[in-house]
Amino acid sequence: MLLQYPGKPKIKPLAPSFTTIIYNAMRLLPLLFTLLPAAVCGQNFHLAARIGMANYQGDLQTKKITLKNAKFLGSLGLHYDVTEHITARTNFSLTSLAAHDKDGNDYMRQRNLSFGTKIFDWELSAQYNILSLNDNWCTPYVYAGIGLFHFKPYTHTPDGTKTFLQPLSTEGQGLPGGAKPYKLTQFHIPLGIGALYAINEDVRVGLELGYRKLFTDYLDDVSGEYYDEMALAAAKGALAAELAYRGDEVGAGPYPAAKTMRGSPKSKDGYYYFALTVTVRSFIDQYKRIAGLPTYKKEKKVGCPANRLY
Repeated sequence: MLLQYPGKPKIKPLAPSFTTIIYNAMRLLPLLFTLLPAAVCGQNFHLAARIGMANYQGDLQTKKITLKNAKFLGSLGLHYDVTEHITARTNFSLTSLAAHDKDGNDYMRQRNLSFGTKIFDWELSAQYNILSLNDNWCTPYVYAGIGLFHFKPYTHTPDGTKTFLQPLSTEGQGLPGGAKPYKLTQFHIPLGIGALYAINEDVRVGLELGYRKLFTDYLDDVSGEYYDEMALAAAKGALAAELAYRGDEVGAGPYPAAKTMRGSPKSKDGYYYFALTVTVRSFIDQYKRIAGLPTYKKEKKVGCPANRLY
C-alpha cells in the first residue's frame, strides 16, 4: 500500500502501521453500526451456562437415579434461536463420575470394585420450545442431538495410589480370547427436558434434566467376564489381576474362574444431570445504549428487539 506525504516522495512501508490500521477500522464503524440491528436480529445468539449435579448409571450402581456419589457439573455454550420454537445449541461440559460396590447389593460388596473418572463432554443439539417466548414468559422444552465425550476410569489401590484401569485390560481387553479394547473418546446421544423462564428479552433462566446415551459399557471398566487370573497377570502384571477382582480385600474368597460374569453387558452405561441454566444476550442492550434507543421495559413479548420498536 502506497502512502503519500505532502512534499515528500512516495514511501512503500514493509507493513501498514498501527495508526493506519486503527484509522481504517474507524472508517468502518459507521457501516458496522448501520448493519448491527440486522445482524442482531438475524443472528440471535445467546451465551449459555449450566451448573448442577451429575451421576452415573452402570454396573456399579443399583439405582437408576440417585444423588449418592453425585458430582458437580459445569457447562459453557452458545445457543442460537432458529425460530420461535427451535433453538440450536452447543455446550462444553466438565464433570466427574464415581461409584463403589460397597454401596450396592451383596454380590457387589463381595466383588468390591470401584471407579472414578472425569468427563469432558461436547454437545450439539436442537431444542424444541413447546411455547413461543415471543408470547409467553416461560416454556417447557425437549432437546436431542449428538456429541462426544472423553473419559478415563481409574481406581485406588489399598495404599491409596490412583491407578488408571484401561491400560490394565481388567477383562482381558486386547488379549487372546478377551474382550475388544475400548476407546476413551466416543460418541454419545444427548437427550433431555427442561423449562425456561424469560426474566427479560435478554436473560433466561431454567432447570434442565439431561441424559447421555452411551455406546460403551466400559465407562466404569466393568462389563463382561473375568479373564483368567494367571494369564492376565502374565500379560499385564500382578496389579491388573489384583484390581480385576478385589473381593479378597474384604474376605469374599479367591479370584473367580475365567468366564465367570463380572458385569452385565446387556445394557450400556450412561450418565445424567440436573442443572440450573442461564442464557444471556447482553450485547443487545449495549447496542441500544450506543444507538440511543430505549432500553428494555418489561413487556409481554420477548423476541428480537427490532420488532419491539412500536
